[in-house]
Amino acid sequence: MHNELTQSDIKKMEEEIEYRKLVVRKNAIRAVQEAREQGDLSENFEYYAAKKDKNKNESRIRYLERMIRTAVVVSDDSKEDEAGINNTVTVYIEEDDMEESFKLVTTMRGNSLKGLISIESPMGKAVLGHKVGDRVSVKVNDDYSYDVIIRKIENTGEENEKIRSF
Repeated sequence: MHNELTQSDIKKMEEEIEYRKLVVRKNAIRAVQEAREQGDLSENFEYYAAKKDKNKNESRIRYLERMIRTAVVVSDDSKEDEAGINNTVTVYIEEDDMEESFKLVTTMRGNSLKGLISIESPMGKAVLGHKVGDRVSVKVNDDYSYDVIIRKIENTGEENEKIRSF
């Protein structure tokens, strides 16, 4: 499976990779060297902790590089009157008689607790490309779906959201 990323997502990931290679890696290597100089490695907790941090950083770098390498680049451009990536969408959920607002984002930035809904989620798939006033069906699984009405679409652009760590 390929992750859908915008050019901006890729840029943020490349910036994180550069920071991790130039700053974090240097500090991690220094911490390992300092812990190694303390003597007996068999009972040296600082050494194992420093090695773990160094390995975690290297793993994150590999993960980000793989994400970029395998990504499918999607456009974050959308028509003014339709729901697209980086738009804040307000929907009326008929079943619950309530409104909900969320921002449509790529899978890498999805965080439902912060109101960032992935375009790959059932709600994201349902509203993507639709206009104010449209009634769309949100298919949760084969047995359950519900209808929502799109009430408002705001082009909120992209704020400085960080790419979610794994």
